[in-house]
Amino acid sequence: MLDDRPDPDALLAQLRSDEARAQRGKLRIYFGASAGVGKTWAMLSAAQRERAAGRDVLIGVVETHGRSETAALLTGLDALPLRELAHRGRTLAEFDLDAALARKPAVLLVDELAHTNAPGSRHAKRWQDVQELLAAGIEVWSALNVQHLESLNGTVGAITGVRVHETVPDTVLDEADEVVLVDVTPDELTARLAAGKVYLPQQAERAAQNFFRKGNLIALREIALRRTAEHVEDDVRGWRVEQSGPGAGGNGKGRGLQAWNTSGAILACVGPHEGAAQTVRTAARLAGQLNVRWHAVYVETPRLQRLAAAERDRILAVLKLAEELGAATAVLTGSDVAEQLAEQARRLNCATLVLGRPEPAAGWRRWWPAAASPTLSRALAQRAPTLDIMEVAPADSSRRLSRAPLEGARIDSDDHEKAPTYWPAYAWATATSIALTLVCTPLARVLELSNIVMLFLLGVVGVAMRFGRGPSALAALLNVAAFDYFFVPPRMSFAVSDVQYVLTFAIMLGVGLLVGQLTAGLRFAAGVSTSRERRARSLFELTRELSAALESSQVVTLGTAAVQGHFGGHALVLVTDAADQLVMPDHPPEGFDPQVADWAFRHGQPAGLATATLAAQPWHYVPLRAPMRVRGVLALSPAQPRWLLIPEQAQQLDTLARQIAIALERVHYVEVAQQAVVEMESERLRNALLGAISHDVRTPLTALIALAESLQTLPPEEHDNAARAIVAQAHELHALVNNLLDMARLESGIAGGAVNLRRDWQSVEEVVGSAIRAARTSLGDTVVRTALDAGLPLVEFDAVLIERVLVNLLENATKYGAPPIEVGARAEPGTLVLTVRDHGPGLPAALLGHEQKLFDKFTRGEAESATPGVGLGLAICKAVVSAHGGEITAANARGGGAEFTVTLPRREPPESAEAQL
Repeated sequence: MLDDRPDPDALLAQLRSDEARAQRGKLRIYFGASAGVGKTWAMLSAAQRERAAGRDVLIGVVETHGRSETAALLTGLDALPLRELAHRGRTLAEFDLDAALARKPAVLLVDELAHTNAPGSRHAKRWQDVQELLAAGIEVWSALNVQHLESLNGTVGAITGVRVHETVPDTVLDEADEVVLVDVTPDELTARLAAGKVYLPQQAERAAQNFFRKGNLIALREIALRRTAEHVEDDVRGWRVEQSGPGAGGNGKGRGLQAWNTSGAILACVGPHEGAAQTVRTAARLAGQLNVRWHAVYVETPRLQRLAAAERDRILAVLKLAEELGAATAVLTGSDVAEQLAEQARRLNCATLVLGRPEPAAGWRRWWPAAASPTLSRALAQRAPTLDIMEVAPADSSRRLSRAPLEGARIDSDDHEKAPTYWPAYAWATATSIALTLVCTPLARVLELSNIVMLFLLGVVGVAMRFGRGPSALAALLNVAAFDYFFVPPRMSFAVSDVQYVLTFAIMLGVGLLVGQLTAGLRFAAGVSTSRERRARSLFELTRELSAALESSQVVTLGTAAVQGHFGGHALVLVTDAADQLVMPDHPPEGFDPQVADWAFRHGQPAGLATATLAAQPWHYVPLRAPMRVRGVLALSPAQPRWLLIPEQAQQLDTLARQIAIALERVHYVEVAQQAVVEMESERLRNALLGAISHDVRTPLTALIALAESLQTLPPEEHDNAARAIVAQAHELHALVNNLLDMARLESGIAGGAVNLRRDWQSVEEVVGSAIRAARTSLGDTVVRTALDAGLPLVEFDAVLIERVLVNLLENATKYGAPPIEVGARAEPGTLVLTVRDHGPGLPAALLGHEQKLFDKFTRGEAESATPGVGLGLAICKAVVSAHGGEITAANARGGGAEFTVTLPRREPPESAEAQL
């Protein structure tokens, strides 16, 4: 009964999904093959019925296209006023999304789902407006033609010769709660077109000659019907998944939902017999006649797991044949074949099961009812009573399946000729029985015979756990015989004096056989679980490691290791170069063919071993297909080539290849993004530098040239003023060049990891004073105040560079601030704090909250300003302070102005330095 309890996590997820669905509005789409089939008329007719029933129905936007019958249905329905937008001198009327959200009706009609909104609207497409309405809990009705679906746009364009540019993603139709197909015959639609019920007469004549030709209308009608059927099939599948679970079938037996004959899918059951290929061919022919999908499945039981390698290869070849014929294949594991087949049919919603007819019983089996009865068909009929079961008669002559996919592979020849021998296991079972007899012989005098029986049963359990079903059955028979001969009176004889011992013998034998059977099943299930866990673990580990890969070489190494770890043998991950050509290994391994790898890359199809292309190759080549394009090739020479024919292993290889391809594509676009960022930054710096040079270098040079030329015409008494002006301009140019050179030197030092700092114990007062004197030329008459704490200690730093920091901060305050300028210094535990403040307008509003941008290269407080400078002064300050291990910040000061704060680490000065002070 515990197995029938629902999964709490699944119930919680279902409740959350139902809650989200209840809060979201429903979407109903009236779907048609083309314009004029009556989608809007059907939508308005349903709206009138809803209004008559008392629901709040509102028209958001409806296009009648001048059709009187459609316009008549607008009577009595409330409509939202359209919103007017000005565009290129015209006034466009658009759906008012905000008004609809504020009104929030029960049902809102929004026609022309694929419509493109006018520029200036919140969303570019009307279907995006509908998504916002649904999120607000409003039920929306809309209309859509098949040619407006994104995936069908190209197909319809090729059929009709008319390409529609307004499209809707397929997910909008797929996620719709209701799809109402509005359909008319091509002849009726043509008659409506001729009667002027679709377009105006002139438009109708052109449409009849182009889009509305009968062949086009038939093709569009078929596409619309198929697309609607796909949506209905998804609804059926979704409902069955939601209702699946214990007892969902309504029969009270907890067997889940039964398969419904809605899609007509076929499931072919591949068995180990010779006629399995005929079963597959019949199923493929039947699926082709019915135009339905079909599947092929093989159920591996513990007994079938012990088949010889040649027989197992034949089964894999049959599955390969099914794949070539278009089936989706799978290998299931379990002890009950009928249960596995019935469950697979229910899961895939298959309507027909195709089985091979069992061979008639021969010899004594004809007289044994259990042997003569078709047990699999009966078991399937009991477990899946609603399914059709078809038995395929064996063919009189059949073509033997080729084993070409495995030819040329490195396989032990004996592996295909004979089944493995198990005589050591049987020898161990015999030895165990002999050992138990020897051990129990002296114990027979002190133990009851019932305890001796328990010891023999314990031996059977041990043999079953170690060697499986057959040896345990032999051990059970030998133990019964040994117990009867050596321990049951009369001893040393198989005669039985007490008839009750016959029951004891039967129980011993039955328990031994039952234990062997159960243990073999447990070993089989454990092996299956181990194999599945191994596949899942390899995928998990590869995904986790690839998520951290930042280079293609890392992806190649990780992918190669993952594939080799799972399949053994040798593996190669080949990637492309800048010219999109496959890069071959310098020293290819034995058997690797670069031409086959290049073929797989160029055609995007697998090739080589276990494929239909160049199957004689000893390597298997898989294209690394990413969402955008093929990124390379995965070449594999597995340790066991037959693994490539097992559907689960083939799917595992495809999944590994897809993970590698996606990782390669991700790394590629990361590199592209990084390169784009570098190019953008380089372009920005280049433009900033060129702008600085063209403005801040050319301006003083032009002034110098003009002043120099004016010396020839100025009177001698004006020469001194001109000379001072020349000196000022030269100093400005010199400061500019110094900033450029200092920034280049500091950047190269930081990039190289070694900025040479001439650290020494310095007096803060002296450095501040020298900085003010050095900046006096730029300061002019600006008042500078100092606020230095008394008793400042000596601090170890590069005096020249820190002086340059203060000079740049003073010059910056002079350019962008207002007097007076205040310079402060104070000592805090472990740090020295220097401040430079002005009383100007403060930092620009655009930089508030992003003050660190001021310290980027070529960044100025005002993008367009007549103030000279290239935006390197603060960047130099940051580089110098960072080289000292400190920090520089900028903020607006209380009372107005901007304040720059420099924090430098410090330690207590040695006594020798204090003595020198």
